[in-house]
Parts: sequence; C-alpha cells; structure tokens
Amino acid sequence: METVLDPSRDDLPLTANTNHILVKHYALDLDVDFENHVIEGAITIFLEPGSRCRNLSGADEGSGQSESSESCKAETSAPCRIPVTNPGAFSSKMRSNDIVDCDTSEKDTSDKNGNHGSMEQTYGIFRSENCCNPENHEIEDFLLILDCCDLSVLKVEEVDATAVPGIERFTRSAQLTNVSRDLRNQIVHELVTLPADCWKEQLYYYACCSQAPGCGELLFTSSTWSLQIRKMGVKTATDFPHIVRIWYKTKPEGRSITWTTDQSSRPCVYTMGSPINNRALFPCQEPPVAMSTWQATVRAAASFVVLMSGENSAKPTQLQEGRLSWNYYVTMPMPASTFTIAIGSWKEVKPESYSLNELSTVTSFPPSKADSRCASGICGHMEYPCRFQNPNTASQAIIPYRVFAPECLQHRCEENLLQLIPQCLSSAHSTLGTHPFTRLDVLIVPANFASLGMASPHIIFLSQSVLPGGSQLCGTRLCHEIAHAWFGLAIGARDWTEEWLSEGFATHLEDVFWIEAQKLSRDEAKEQLELKALLRWRRLQDEVQNSTEEMQVLRNESTRAPCLIPLRLLGSNERINH
Repeated sequence: METVLDPSRDDLPLTANTNHILVKHYALDLDVDFENHVIEGAITIFLEPGSRCRNLSGADEGSGQSESSESCKAETSAPCRIPVTNPGAFSSKMRSNDIVDCDTSEKDTSDKNGNHGSMEQTYGIFRSENCCNPENHEIEDFLLILDCCDLSVLKVEEVDATAVPGIERFTRSAQLTNVSRDLRNQIVHELVTLPADCWKEQLYYYACCSQAPGCGELLFTSSTWSLQIRKMGVKTATDFPHIVRIWYKTKPEGRSITWTTDQSSRPCVYTMGSPINNRALFPCQEPPVAMSTWQATVRAAASFVVLMSGENSAKPTQLQEGRLSWNYYVTMPMPASTFTIAIGSWKEVKPESYSLNELSTVTSFPPSKADSRCASGICGHMEYPCRFQNPNTASQAIIPYRVFAPECLQHRCEENLLQLIPQCLSSAHSTLGTHPFTRLDVLIVPANFASLGMASPHIIFLSQSVLPGGSQLCGTRLCHEIAHAWFGLAIGARDWTEEWLSEGFATHLEDVFWIEAQKLSRDEAKEQLELKALLRWRRLQDEVQNSTEEMQVLRNESTRAPCLIPLRLLGSNERINH
C-alpha cells in the first residue's frame, strides 16, 4: 500500500525520473468549466533524454529509474486501476479518424479494466520492479514518470511530428519519405535546441506539433503521486517518443487550484500556491532542476478574464457560443511549479487621467550600476532570449504593468496600489538593474488567499489585506514580491529544502527597495530600518516560543540530517511547504 501523506506536514514525493529524461516544453490546450469545477483538455510535452542517459549504455540506461541503489529496496504496491470515463480511449485498436498508423508491431497489454501492471514505491519514487535490478538482462520497458495527483488521465498518445507542414526543415531530407521513430525524435531534438533568436519560430512549431495527429496510444498507470507512461518494446529514454500528448481533466477537489468566489461574489479559480504546487493542474516534472518553457491556450466563457504567468499581454480571440480563447507563452525555462493561472471576472484598473497607451509606456533611465554584465553580453545559464544580454533593456526602469481586481475593489486600487507600482519597479531597477521579466500583472486575489502576496513569472498575487493599510503595508509587500523576480524566479534553490534562501533575500531587498521608493534621507532610512528590525526580532521570539522544534529546522537532503534555519531570514507571513 502507498504511504498516506499530509501535504501540509510531510515532504512530498518527487517521482519524476529527471535523471533519465527531461520535459523541455509544455503545450497546454484547456477548457474551463465553472459549472462542474473542472479544467480539461490536453497537454503535449516535448522531451529530451537526460544527462544520465547520455552517459550510460543502453542496458543501464533503461534499467535505472531510481537515483540511488538504496531506492531499489521497496514494497510492492497494488496495481492501480484507471477509471475509464471514455472506454474508446483505451482500445488497443487505433481509431482511423484521429490516429495514423505508427508502429504495427506494438501491442497493448492492458487488461479489460485498463490496468497496466503493478509498480513499486520507495521514497516516493515509483518504478518497474525489473528496472531496479541492473543484473537483470530481461529489461522492462522504459518508464516516463511524471509528478501528478488528483487528475483523471483519459488517454496518452505519441504525436506524429512528421505530419506538420514544413517540419522537414528540422531533418536532413528535403522530403519525409521513410518515417521512423528515429526521424520523429530527431525532429524534436532539432526543435528544442533551436538558438534563442529563433524563439518565435520555435513557439510556432511547438503549437503546430501539439495539434498534430497521434500515431499510437501509449500504456499508462496512475498512482497517488505519479503518472507512469511506457511504450511496448522501448527500453531506453533515447528511443522513447519525444512528443507525448496526455488527455486529462482536473478534479473539483484537486489541491493545486481553488474554485471560489471573489469579493464581488463572482466565480473564479486560481493557483493559490498549494503545498503540492501544480501537480493537480497538469502532469509535470516537479523538481526545481527540471526547467522548461511553456505555452497555453485556455478557453473560458466570455465574461471571464484569463491571467497567466506569460511573457505576452494576451488579447482574447472570440469563439462561438460566447467563449473566448486566451494564449500565453514563456521563453525563459522555469520550474513547472512557477506556472500560475487566475480566471475570473477581473476588471483592469486604470488611472482615470491616463490613456491605455500612457499607462503601458516603458519608462527609461540611464543603465543602473548593477547592470555591468550587460556590457559583456554573457550569462552562465542555458540559452534563451535573456533580457540581461540585451543592452536595450538595461534602461527600462519601469516595465509595462497592469492591475486587475474584483469590481468592488477597483477604487481602493486606484487610490493606493496603482501609484505605488511604478515607484517600486523603479527602485528595484536602481538597485539590481535589468528587470528579469518583460512585463507585470498585479492581481488582487479572493479573500481566501492564505498569504499577503505571491510572486510568479510576470504576475503577482496580492491579498486584499494590503489595500487598507496605507502605502506602508502595500508598498513593502509589493517590493517583497518584486524582489522575487530576481531571487526565487530568475534564480532559485536547487531543491525545496532551500526555499528559505529566496525568502531571506526578498525580505532584505523589500527594505532596500521601499526606502528608495520613498526617497528617504539617510537618517529617516536608518530609523525605519531599526524599527523594522525590532519588530522582526519580537516576531522571531514569538515564533520560537510558539512553534515546535521540528518547525524550526529543515532537513539537509545530502545528509538527511536537520539543519538549523535562521527564522529571521524568512519573509513575514511566508510559509515553508516542503
């Protein structure tokens, strides 16, 4: 039996086998159903074999699903039976109207109930029994393991990239005659490794591939914390299909998103920073080291506005029957946990005296001293369209921003929040230089939001509690979340046990940014810092006195031993979930 875990207390299993295969891009195509509290559709994932596969022989490559030899000592869990809401989706006979012939030698070994075999669990990592034994030459099929929970997976299929018009440019042949598994995987490899300056073309072909026909259903098994996918006869990550489409739907009780009403009593749904992150929103690779880009098409009723952690300020496309389609994308590889979405009857807040064009204007100042690296144009990260390598972005002190809120809170946002954003953005730029992201949306989230704020790429959630507190509370919280663009998003901890580092930097920088935004004198700044230091010290004493010792330490993953965490480095009203 699988161990029952409490996400609010226990460390959660990171099941994805990222040592063997990596998701490089997610393409989501989703419909939002407010009546049934369900988001459903498909996610197409583009894969590349991981570093471990490139260093191992074929036999070893397919055999190791664990990250240590210890993890092979496991108890066998009971087979998971998949609820079949669409029986046709599991048929071993491909449907001619939507699936083309891919590999006639492949056979579906699932039984009548959609059961695809038993799995093992240890330390939250699920794997085939024979995959754990390097001496076993009867190697099981390679498993793609994704983190997920509270999802109904309906169908998994390989995608035929060769069906996309113009895709032959990613091959060495002018015409696609003999279509093979190697050719399909070669196309994906060429696509995901395109140079950064080809990002528009890359996104275009990602979108085209995500809509390409399937070429064979894949076997899959769902467990409490993972989705395991395999293809009959494929023993290695290198030979595993590099484009996989997963048809699924969320569950109303899923813990990654919250279905609620806003302060104007209108329905909405948003990702609230759950302890399980996004694994109940879409199947993904959860470890922070699994970096990927994404694009998403989301359809909802015309009365709703879809906000997302995307680089573009999406404009909706009108569909039939009073529905709108919203499209967002991200070209900076990020952990899947940073994907954020909020759908509701939000109203954009604009100053009455300004036009839309004036509000969106990017204010430029001389480059900050902090931007010395722009001169060299070299960064140490993986290749993507990096703003730090673009000298033109160094002078953008205030990036384009928008503010959204429920209708009943618009006036409060106009009075306070709207005028603070450019001040805080400008002070952050004068301290740290180039903004890592191209734009910013700020949303006042529903009253059930459990924190004062949460930062994600291109979007910040703020609690309604910061609005009546005057500029001091609203400004410091806004500065804190803006600081996370650098510490926590642009750079971050390698694993979840070190999340406190980002909070420590953001807490320090919120003071620096806010002092700069207020244009305080040296004496005024010193007085404010001393007062805040005293308040934090008293809060630290209260936390130590009123919390268990277990809550004051984090486990060191390398030694499995506790390491003391200086609580003063944690941001106020922040919570460690892992």
